[in-house]
Amino acid sequence: MSQKQGISLTLSLLPARCSPPPSLCSVRCPLHLSLPSSPLLRLVLSPPPHCLLTHPQPSLLHPTACCPFLSPLPVAPSPLPSPRGRWVPQTDHAFDPPPSLPVGGPPGDNSTVDWCLYQLNGAAEFEVSEADIISTVEFNHTGELLATGDKGGRVVIFQREPESKNEPYNQGEYNVYSTFQSHEPEFDYLKSLEIEEKINKIKWLPQQNAAHSLLSTNDKTIKLWKITERDKRPEGYNLKDEEGKLKDLSTVTSLQVPVLKPMDLMVEVTPRRIFANGHTYHVNSISVNSDCETYMSADDLRINLWHLAITDRSFNIVDIKPANMEDLTEVITASEFHPHHCNLFVYSSSKGSLRLCDMRASALCDKHSKLYEEPEDPSNRSFFSEIISSVSDVKFSHSGRYMLTRDYLTVKVWDLNMETKPVETYQVHDYLRSKLCSLYENDCIFDKFECAWNGSDSVIMTGAYNNFFRMFDRNTKRDVTLEASRESSKPRAILKPRRVCVGGKRRKDDISVDSLDFTKKILHTAWHPTENIIAIAATNNLYIFQDKVNSEMH
Repeated sequence: MSQKQGISLTLSLLPARCSPPPSLCSVRCPLHLSLPSSPLLRLVLSPPPHCLLTHPQPSLLHPTACCPFLSPLPVAPSPLPSPRGRWVPQTDHAFDPPPSLPVGGPPGDNSTVDWCLYQLNGAAEFEVSEADIISTVEFNHTGELLATGDKGGRVVIFQREPESKNEPYNQGEYNVYSTFQSHEPEFDYLKSLEIEEKINKIKWLPQQNAAHSLLSTNDKTIKLWKITERDKRPEGYNLKDEEGKLKDLSTVTSLQVPVLKPMDLMVEVTPRRIFANGHTYHVNSISVNSDCETYMSADDLRINLWHLAITDRSFNIVDIKPANMEDLTEVITASEFHPHHCNLFVYSSSKGSLRLCDMRASALCDKHSKLYEEPEDPSNRSFFSEIISSVSDVKFSHSGRYMLTRDYLTVKVWDLNMETKPVETYQVHDYLRSKLCSLYENDCIFDKFECAWNGSDSVIMTGAYNNFFRMFDRNTKRDVTLEASRESSKPRAILKPRRVCVGGKRRKDDISVDSLDFTKKILHTAWHPTENIIAIAATNNLYIFQDKVNSEMH
């Protein structure tokens, strides 16, 4: 990424009494590295050394002006969901899982769910190219389609095969349905900025007819794609020949009625809308509204509201850009609409806070309706507290009652009616707390992990290092660590829980924290909306796991 225009920013995010350890006094600025993370996010999160930092930054002289819609968007007033049941106490979970865990079952089900590898798509890891690395994974609303985006700007759609009596072992497998190039690399000559083709997010639109639609975005441009099937072709034109060329009118002596004849199934993907020039900074998230007419896109400092039928205008609903960029202390990291109330949305920040906004209150939602923030424990304050508290992902539960957030070391469940602290806290890899210094030096501390709910909101999932991914059962308060790898995952074989050991005695299959491979990481995950099927993106490989019961049925 090339950025030739710069401004000098001096940020002091730590108290005066805090000083970096000696090993970090000469640390290099992460903004000078060519990494896909947002420059503003790295700027805000990076603990500065004692010297002045000069950071390259996109030009701020000509920010994109966003125009409101011609008419206000219709939003029906709807209150927040009322609390039901008792409050769930806050819990902290150890990172050592028990051997067998009832993770993944429906609420109230005490049976143990055994996960097994169902499918593996992708080449061997020694053949990986940068463009093939998967950057996002998303199921559609029925779970019949699964889309992945990669750093090469491609979108691959997998379709679940229907049941077949002749091939009972192929039931439910996800096979490639369509592949298309969504984005191309571009160059902004005004700002001397390269725009990567990497797909940051994919969001499916609810299906309205036989066609499917999805939104895909890179750092700057959002595109709406329509996916249709065609299994018939017209024949018998009066004015065209078989090749589609116009006939000589003097040769037309009779008229015939064109007919449709069957042909091999063909999947067509066409761009219906291109939403460009709406963001000055890198787009980090998009979310489709429950009204099925609008969606929002968020970058580091602004959130825009778009109508799916209007490409040249958007409405700015959040703007946290300060008048003086030297006063910048936080950036927007993720945002999402409420699944049922079209007027509500939430966005997270690099300071670890969540802001719930109501579009009925005002056109510009700079003043939030609710602020969710957990007070920091002074005893746990460290040099890296600002970085590890940054929220990398936020997801509403399917019921709309809870919010799930992921920071560097934990996942937290928030109740919409309780702002003071999360109702549940789960440690993902607390054994890395002693290694934050080395993780900062190799830039792994800036990795943005995603999180996901299962269909009943009873289990949450998120990724970790060494191709590990974690599951937490909210009912039993148990957790499990599983691994997505070619070596340890045999088709239809039950995954064995993994355990990370920190010193002391080790069991047979334990892995030492010093042996973890930080180049292998699970950043992107997705859970089938109704079944125990999960999709895990590991570098260029897509792993699809399923519970053993359904796998044997298939």
